[in-house]
Amino acid sequence: MTLSEPMTLATDYLLGGVTAWLCIRLARNAQSQKSRIFWALAFAAVALAAVLGGTWHGFVQGKLLWKATLLAAGGASFAMLAGSAFAVLSGTPRAVLLALASVKFLLYAAVVLVRDEFIFVVIDSGIALMLVAALHVWRLNAWIVAGVAVSVLGALVQASGLALHRHFNHNDLYHLIQVAAMFLLYRGALRLTDSVASGRRELVA
Repeated sequence: MTLSEPMTLATDYLLGGVTAWLCIRLARNAQSQKSRIFWALAFAAVALAAVLGGTWHGFVQGKLLWKATLLAAGGASFAMLAGSAFAVLSGTPRAVLLALASVKFLLYAAVVLVRDEFIFVVIDSGIALMLVAALHVWRLNAWIVAGVAVSVLGALVQASGLALHRHFNHNDLYHLIQVAAMFLLYRGALRLTDSVASGRRELVA
């Protein structure tokens, strides 16, 4: 079988494997904290999106496979935002943000089921990451803020079309940058505890 984009497949699978491993470690340390549980779900969705995307780039460029990749990416942004809501907010503000995150995901899903452009992933994840960063700047979690910053850097590199070699393109470089971002986000997610009405802060290093 001929691989159409072998390096993109390899770096996507690397991102998926590393993120799946981090997901398992985070889930084992969730300790019934909904914030950590949702972040573990986010990691699972990122891992799934990476594996599906790598398979699409390397083996089968099928429509259903691409749709599944887009939906998994949207699930990741929803779960990151939901986990951050549980960590930082409580009461009505948390409920409002969770409702908005749910509506955002449903609208995103409705769009990508009929449209295939990757720009919708960029828009959806960009909105989620901006909100996640704002929440964790307010209730300081430097690891998550750094992870968001590295994710944004990766997105800019991908959008730039920068290629280090004809066999190592902007997508491949993005995947490696995103591996670093996932490590940072993992370190931050490990420190999350669910917020309560009294305004208890997150545990930070």
